Amino acid sequence: MSLTAKIETPSITYEQPLGLYIDGKWVKGVEGKTFETINPTDEKPIIAVHEAGPEDVDIAVKAARNAFNNVWRTTTPSERGIMLHKLADLFDEHVDTLAAIESLDNGKALSMAKVDISLSSGCLRYYAGWADKIHGKTIDTDHETFNYTRHEAVGVCGQIIPWNFPLLMWAWKIGPALATGNTVVIKTAEQTPLSGLYAASLCEKAGIPAGVVNVISGFGKTAGAAIASHMDIDKVAFTGSTVVGRTILQAAAKSNLKKVTLELGGKSPNIVFNDANIDNAISWVNFGIFFNHGQCCCAGSRIYVQSGIYDKFIQAFKERTSKNKVGDPFAADTFQGPQVSQLQFDRIMAYIKAGKDAGATVETGGARHGDKGYFIEPTIFSNVSPDMKIMQEEIFGPVCSISKFETEDDVIKMGNESTYGLAAAVHTTDLNTAIRVSNSLKAGTVWVNCYNMLSYQVPFGGFKESGLGRELGKYALQNYTQIKSVRIRLGDALFG
Repeated sequence: MSLTAKIETPSITYEQPLGLYIDGKWVKGVEGKTFETINPTDEKPIIAVHEAGPEDVDIAVKAARNAFNNVWRTTTPSERGIMLHKLADLFDEHVDTLAAIESLDNGKALSMAKVDISLSSGCLRYYAGWADKIHGKTIDTDHETFNYTRHEAVGVCGQIIPWNFPLLMWAWKIGPALATGNTVVIKTAEQTPLSGLYAASLCEKAGIPAGVVNVISGFGKTAGAAIASHMDIDKVAFTGSTVVGRTILQAAAKSNLKKVTLELGGKSPNIVFNDANIDNAISWVNFGIFFNHGQCCCAGSRIYVQSGIYDKFIQAFKERTSKNKVGDPFAADTFQGPQVSQLQFDRIMAYIKAGKDAGATVETGGARHGDKGYFIEPTIFSNVSPDMKIMQEEIFGPVCSISKFETEDDVIKMGNESTYGLAAAVHTTDLNTAIRVSNSLKAGTVWVNCYNMLSYQVPFGGFKESGLGRELGKYALQNYTQIKSVRIRLGDALFG
């Protein structure tokens, strides 16, 4: 099978890399295997890509180690920043192609995909700016020693990214890793490998040396597991489900005790108080759950509405949800495209059935949309109880549940009754309420009078079972550096 292929999308025709990008070259997997990626809009294969197995991971790690030891460590921080800036510029230049790939492979609306590309280039540019601003401290302890610290690169980083924001997560991982002087082996999600491979071709054009960035396509149980357990990978970063996150943490501990950062699942509370601007709140609640087809780790899927506006809110929310255009991701007015795969479609429909069987009321949706593609109607449940499966487990689809609450103390307790703690939101016009409730919710991010407002300058990550460490902002740099203390005893003349 070839290493490239011409692919036609409804908006653009382009040349798609299909191989494994290792040590600056496009290669086939050692075992010669390939796998198909499926178009979720029509359920038909798009193309087959070359599959990486454990041997390919090992080859990629060796390339990354060689680049780290012999090339990247001798590149100045300013030079690293320049390359990241070039890569960001290339993302902007190729925005139409990259967005079309995301819409084809993932199913997200083209308009949303273009926003993802803009955020991706912005993230790379942000970390390009950090590259020459990472430094330690001098520490004054006494007159006999000179002490300083160095923030050194961890080394070779294994990175495993998800299918819901393929290119954005690629940038979230690559940006801080390269800025701090690490090399990477990054595995794309098997459902959405295409954009990550295309981005690898841009690394070449940006002048990033061979072996610094290695991009492979493969399955979690083989290539992903090999990354997590590899003895020469110094750090692993994973974005995905809590279930898989546990296995990665265990593999890291059982191998070489590598550093681990995990950005995992969520079941986020979205709280609306009586005094909220109801039109504004409904707009953000709608965006909070149905953005990206509900395939968002921080989706506001548990909606709590105070009793004074509960009935009015439900009616208005149903009306707003009915305006969400579900359909072809390449259509200009589409808001919600298909779910990413048959597996994900079936999983979400099983949760909808579970909600119905448990006695929850379907206010709207609750069924498949159309007869082709993995489309699901935006679904709202009411009359739910805290013990219902749809209130406890992450659905990862366009499904939410609405509960009524009476007091502030009640909703804080309800909001925190989850094993997850990734995000939350508070809608109120009272600043005191906003601050009190935000400070009381056990979540890594709390939005006030908005939702899903993520910025690459602001850290993102979870409490409890929603993960370890932080992505984005200055805080992410800590994940990719290690602190060395140097203590120099001064000359004998100082000691008399």
